[in-house]
Amino acid sequence: MTRQKSMRVLQITGLERAELVEMPVPQPQRAEVLVKVLAVVTCNQYDLHIYHGRPMLDPTQPVVFPQPPGFPGHEWVGEVLELGPGATQLQVGDWICVPGGRPRGTGRHYPGAYAQYRVVDETASIKVPKGIDPLKLAPLEMAACVSASILELKAMNAIEGRRAGVSGLGPAGLIAAQMLRAEGADQVIGLEVSQPRREHALSSGVVDRAIHPRSEEGQAFPVRRGGDLGRDSHGGPIDVAIDCAGAKASVQYLMDHTKDIVSLFAVQREPYTFEGWFVGLHQGLKLFGYPGRDPACGEYAVRRVRNGSIDLSLAVSHTMSLEEYDKALELMESHRALKVAFFPNETP
Repeated sequence: MTRQKSMRVLQITGLERAELVEMPVPQPQRAEVLVKVLAVVTCNQYDLHIYHGRPMLDPTQPVVFPQPPGFPGHEWVGEVLELGPGATQLQVGDWICVPGGRPRGTGRHYPGAYAQYRVVDETASIKVPKGIDPLKLAPLEMAACVSASILELKAMNAIEGRRAGVSGLGPAGLIAAQMLRAEGADQVIGLEVSQPRREHALSSGVVDRAIHPRSEEGQAFPVRRGGDLGRDSHGGPIDVAIDCAGAKASVQYLMDHTKDIVSLFAVQREPYTFEGWFVGLHQGLKLFGYPGRDPACGEYAVRRVRNGSIDLSLAVSHTMSLEEYDKALELMESHRALKVAFFPNETP
């Protein structure tokens, strides 16, 4: 194979300004591999925060422009093209993702994945099934994130045979709902204000019911009242739930309508009221924060993709070229898109 010398890379160069730049194709160093990016998808919260100059996690850390080339792209799948010195865990031709929660070896700073090629530390990567639709693999990093919450619930025997709820039927919620079903949930109920998202989740079979929390159906859904648990024609409150929205109203609704456990996956940005005392509405309810990822999370997500129990492409609604990145963010911000996928090596 003739080695390409330069590549196109997306770079956010200023507030709400992104452009394609030319860069040399990187050279893999010790224990690194050079990868051709087959597909990369947006991380909606991360992309929108950085693009608009808002810190994603730590409000004390300002967003500095220009951003590193290729950032904030971090959900991708690629094919190994070259091995650096000492790279022994992968082979040329392997398909890999970087799911997070794994050791990073050298700790060297790597450009993001909005690029035709990138180098990664092989110890941070995980092999994925080769030759399937890249859109079923590119969101694996998000799937690994969601897996951490699912595996925590599984370890508590909180899913199998239970009535499970997911608040927020965006990309993370669609993945969480599939994992809950794969773990044997008796019923999966989605809570979402967007009608197109509710329809998508229902038509794809991801959930059994999709409810607008502020609708008549949502207001009639059984409320937990300490030890007194109401019922509707479909049964009682949700047994176990995961929040994938992060909004105060979302978490509050789950706490009010869930019997046993609420797992907080989404980034929590507002305070809310937990009435857990003896006569409180939330008496006996358990809240779990995000447990963090480890290598088992990526491995779990890969197994679920491999056996067909989750379809990550359901979290992708649009495909575009990197030249259309600004338009992609407009669609995401208006909730007209789930994840947007880019194929950096395809001709626009």
